[in-house]
Amino acid sequence: MAKIFCTDIISINSPKLFYLIYSILFYSILFSLSKSQTEDWYLGLKKNSPPFDQPLSRRSRRASLSEIGFGKLETYIKLDKLGEGTYATVFKGRSKLTDNLVALKEIRLEHEEGAPCTAIREVSLLKDLKHANIVTLHDIVHTDKSLTLVFEYLDKDLKQYMDDCGNIMSMHNVKIFLFQILRGLAYCHRRKVLHRDLKPQNLLINERGELKLADFGLARAKSVPTKTYSNEVVTLWYRPPDVLLGSSEYSTQIDMWGVGCIFYEMAAGRPLFPGSTVEDELHLIFRLLGTPTEDNWPGISSIEEFKSYNFPKYKPQPFINHAPRYLLSICVSLQLLECLYTHTHTHTSHNHISIFTLKEVQLQRDPGYRNSSYPETGNSKNRRQSMLF
Repeated sequence: MAKIFCTDIISINSPKLFYLIYSILFYSILFSLSKSQTEDWYLGLKKNSPPFDQPLSRRSRRASLSEIGFGKLETYIKLDKLGEGTYATVFKGRSKLTDNLVALKEIRLEHEEGAPCTAIREVSLLKDLKHANIVTLHDIVHTDKSLTLVFEYLDKDLKQYMDDCGNIMSMHNVKIFLFQILRGLAYCHRRKVLHRDLKPQNLLINERGELKLADFGLARAKSVPTKTYSNEVVTLWYRPPDVLLGSSEYSTQIDMWGVGCIFYEMAAGRPLFPGSTVEDELHLIFRLLGTPTEDNWPGISSIEEFKSYNFPKYKPQPFINHAPRYLLSICVSLQLLECLYTHTHTHTSHNHISIFTLKEVQLQRDPGYRNSSYPETGNSKNRRQSMLF
């Protein structure tokens, strides 16, 4: 009879964990009741349960998840403080449900202003972005004083990774990280989402070497046909020249410029355009790539910001003079990239699958790595300060 009861209970259309709780409660009560009492209890349970062919309503599903522990602050234990920003504080934490480490982004709520628009935007986008190279949003906890976003925990960001290896990375590892950046970004762009704030601090990495795009606070779903957005996006060093000059009409190119700058930084060990102001940033760009003209940038002479700076007429410089390893990496990376592309193209529907499922893919020891063991255990006190702000 116990077997029959268990089968009927599991057939109830409820979340899996809800099934498990029902099963545990059932067996605990079963062995403490008489046969007639057990049958009465089962019939009552079946009567009050939703019909088999009727799915749970959204309210019932939320109630079930709440009973398990989702959406409750007491479900998570704060461990270490990772950093603090204008609107949020990030803690390393642990989930009591899974015993796994999590990152708790605690956003302070102002009674008059409510939740910051960046937090609302981040939640609305991440709940629909499910990919192996995009950070996972596990849970949302709302109280009167704060909104806490519960993310998967990763050991460090790309900036910390480069610092740990003395900014001398293996070109093999550069290619693996680059591919993962492009893979996650391609997934976003296919879904008409612009990240708009790509930088090493927003690329999180775990011990295995899996890289994930994070901090979607400035991200934007591309609206059609409107193409006008804010030009106050992207950290200065990774901002393209048209946006620096005030353009608010852009598309996926805004992210791809950032990818190129990050690629250079990994390969060369230093930022490509570390400007201190908008004018300084544009000056560095034009000094290397050449000052734009009407021939290669139609309409540039009519942009007021460009005319006000009165830049010298720079000629483009050969890239090989600035980063020989950068160009070398492009030449020697085809084999690995083709292998990765073939794998991901064959499994286009498996966006959640890591590229590290391939035996050929694993990180190598970086030449400048400071510790004797590799990879790092993740116990370093130098935690990332910019995670998800």
